[in-house]
Amino acid sequence: MKEFATMHRHGFTRPSPLLLALAFIGFVSLGLPDAVIGVAWPSVRDKFQLRQGAVALVFVISGVGYLLSSFFAGRLMQAFGIGLVLAASTGLVATAMFGFGFSPLWAAFMFWALVHGLGSGAIDSGLHGYAAHQMSARQLIWLHACYCFGALVGPVLMSTALASGYHYSVGYSAVGGTMLGMSMMFLITHRAWGASLPIAPKKRLPVGAGVALRHSAVWLQMAVFFLYTGLEVTFSQWTFTVLTESRDVSPEVAGIAVAVYWGSIGVGRVVFGVIVDRVGIDRLLRYCLLGAASGAFLFAARLPIETAFLGLALIGFGLAPVFPCLMSRTPQRLGTEISAHAIGFQVGAGMIGAAAVPGMLGVMAGMGGLEAVPVGAVVLFGILSLLHEGLLRLPDVSSDAT
Repeated sequence: MKEFATMHRHGFTRPSPLLLALAFIGFVSLGLPDAVIGVAWPSVRDKFQLRQGAVALVFVISGVGYLLSSFFAGRLMQAFGIGLVLAASTGLVATAMFGFGFSPLWAAFMFWALVHGLGSGAIDSGLHGYAAHQMSARQLIWLHACYCFGALVGPVLMSTALASGYHYSVGYSAVGGTMLGMSMMFLITHRAWGASLPIAPKKRLPVGAGVALRHSAVWLQMAVFFLYTGLEVTFSQWTFTVLTESRDVSPEVAGIAVAVYWGSIGVGRVVFGVIVDRVGIDRLLRYCLLGAASGAFLFAARLPIETAFLGLALIGFGLAPVFPCLMSRTPQRLGTEISAHAIGFQVGAGMIGAAAVPGMLGVMAGMGGLEAVPVGAVVLFGILSLLHEGLLRLPDVSSDAT
């Protein structure tokens, strides 16, 4: 998971149709390479003669790069403008894709994981920095749906290449070429983005980060984001390997299964964006987490492949609204000043979870077999639901909670 949601915006400048379209394409580019490693991993692992749990290193190193570039993205955008940062960072990701495909050594593959993280973090920060100040809430929801579309297409490109008998470098080259084209598009239009840079606030918030960290609700929400993002990435990265190596599913069908998962998240974000105001955020999240946990149970049960597809669809659909809805509730639970810090903590916790949870389950798979991944995910879904119920019992600071 690499996504950011914003608090309620009291005003924004409507972006031009060109920039709106480019922002949508940018979110596709953000999702396109994220799920590819899950499909390519069995081939990568065999080439470098690695253990199953070695994939955790890819997640961790990429996550370190993501956090580093996110931290410095604000300064880079002030110095060079959003357009140039997007062009350069998308170019970095494109270069990393080619690097993944043609790395002769495992150490080189790890280096490109760091480059991938650096590029992805800057893309994420740049696009969200623009969207937070220039777009409506509905447009933000559709942006996240575009991310899912990119995460759907990436595994399809890779699995198609592998199913056709090609080396995984062909799949990575296809993704890299697409990213390179997007980089050129951002470069050509970079001046149009520059006029829309957000203006830094003139006043500092009186509440410091240390004060925010003393609130138990902040830590509880960080734990929720840690598990949610970790589970989202787990099913993205491990589904293909579990299906092909533990259940003898063909690579082509397993690639479609990953696409079904991401497609369900994308469709869910569109649907829930329409109905969330009617249902209410807390009630919607309770039902969705229950549905996602049910889907995880179906996937872990080792039933026919059709049932696995249904389980993945339920997981994706159930997870779809969690990130943006939890973000939107943060100011109500914590107040405006505390939430200004808490939102950043939550994104950081989610990034750590995206590396730690699939990595931990990968270590378990190395010790107890691949089926430990879906079984462990079911347990984590239970913990996630309990933590969310704990959040619901906390009083809101703001009176406009839903």
